[in-house]
Amino acid sequence: MQGATKGVVIGGAIAVVLAAVGFGGYDLFHSVSSKPTADASPVPKVTAPPSAAEVRSTAHDFLAAWASGDVAKAAALTDDSTQATAQLTSYRSDLHVSRLTLADKPATGTRVPFSVRAGVSYDGQDSAWDYDSALTVVRDASGKPVVKWAPAVLNPKLTSGQGLEAAPSSTPPPLTAVDRNGTALTAAKYPSLAGILSELQTRYGSTMQGTPGMDIRIKGADGKPGASLHPLSQGKPGKPLRTTIDATLQAQAEKSVTTQGPDAAVVAIQPSTGDILAVANNPAGGYDKALLGTYAPGSTFKVITASTLLTTGKVTPGTPLDCPKTISYGGRSFHNVEGMQIDKATFAQDFAASCNTAFISTANVLPDGAVENEAHDVFGLGLNWSTGVPSWDGKVPVGTGSEKAMTMIGQGQVQVSPLDMASVAATAKSGAFHQPVIVPTSVDNRQIAQAPQQLPASVDAALRSMMVLTARQGTAAPTVGQLGGDVGAKTGTAEVDGQTKPNSWFLAYRDDVAAAAVVPNTGEGYKFAGKIVAALLSAS
Repeated sequence: MQGATKGVVIGGAIAVVLAAVGFGGYDLFHSVSSKPTADASPVPKVTAPPSAAEVRSTAHDFLAAWASGDVAKAAALTDDSTQATAQLTSYRSDLHVSRLTLADKPATGTRVPFSVRAGVSYDGQDSAWDYDSALTVVRDASGKPVVKWAPAVLNPKLTSGQGLEAAPSSTPPPLTAVDRNGTALTAAKYPSLAGILSELQTRYGSTMQGTPGMDIRIKGADGKPGASLHPLSQGKPGKPLRTTIDATLQAQAEKSVTTQGPDAAVVAIQPSTGDILAVANNPAGGYDKALLGTYAPGSTFKVITASTLLTTGKVTPGTPLDCPKTISYGGRSFHNVEGMQIDKATFAQDFAASCNTAFISTANVLPDGAVENEAHDVFGLGLNWSTGVPSWDGKVPVGTGSEKAMTMIGQGQVQVSPLDMASVAATAKSGAFHQPVIVPTSVDNRQIAQAPQQLPASVDAALRSMMVLTARQGTAAPTVGQLGGDVGAKTGTAEVDGQTKPNSWFLAYRDDVAAAAVVPNTGEGYKFAGKIVAALLSAS
């Protein structure tokens, strides 16, 4: 039909076949003499609105050039070739457009609607992006009909100053952490893990949480991503981060720390591996006392002191060692809890009764620094642990005189966390230090601490026999004495300057689970911390 246009796709480009058309009084062909005459006048600049034929032909030529990838030609058919060149080039390259089909529709005045079918390919995923847009034909300064350039030509949802870009579709989903058996760990269900889960997100999120999808999005005039217009890819799902936590024990730990006063903290470890099985604090939020707390451990530290004495060969569990009410060493007087005194006791009985004076009486048997070296070289304290999250690995400075005596009973400058003392119990149980971890080293191949020495088999057997005696007949018996299996324990009552009551400490193992707890400013070890550990070991 005369005056009609027809869009034809050829090799990914649009071609328009024009029938014979009338151009409304504008001559496509006009003669010009070879020589100007004297009275020739300049051809007047056309100022009237573009004719229907001009609108059709200009729109068609522009769309054909754009579809074929001839950006220079398409841009030259606009009133702003600089902006058109930049944005048409970006359309193909930045949006990963591999195919483009444009089809014009009947014009309304100088406005020409057209359909867009863009084939996009990104990260091995192909899709078609279909939408409708429109352009307007105007005359430029010279009177030539051109496309009025605006971002809306590319897509009708764009306004002045905006553009299009390929950008991440959303923030990647949070890291999914699971326990050793694949159970999801959330702060809502296990509130004491909130800080740990946040730290795991920071440390391992970028490598474990996968990648977000990509979208074609509006790019705001301020450069910020705007609304999504078309998905380019679906992204890649992340992998869950498997931790060493045991969800069952974690649930019990969360419950237990709420039963014995404020500021309680507990940690459970698997002695054979060093895997951290549970971490709990009361209150659950805020500072992680279980992993980062710095406390004097009191008599629970006697596990290390006893190991040091047994290693000398000068002391055995059956060695007679009296327990007087008081003793002086280094110019300072020391006493036992509640004025305890045991005559004709053995070393094992002193350990089970947690006699301070008996231990201090052996100070001259050990050279200065011996207990500190045992803590470091055998039990791994202060070895710069790499657990997978921030943790405190203990501080046992060398002391002399009264400071040496205080170290032997876990007072003075000794600073440990429940994590550290759970590890001490685990080392006593297994005979060798296994650095605690909450993220398996297979995840990131990080280096973990190695103790230079391990307990001699005979020393470890003797030490565990005394811990078993403590659990079954000594100060720990009221809390763990009835538990089945291989159970060993040590209580601690740490006096702290400025507190009205001592810190309650308790460490114990049962088969392949070891745990330690502290409840500050409460009282004797078995009465408070002991109940937390006993409940946790009962669930193992």
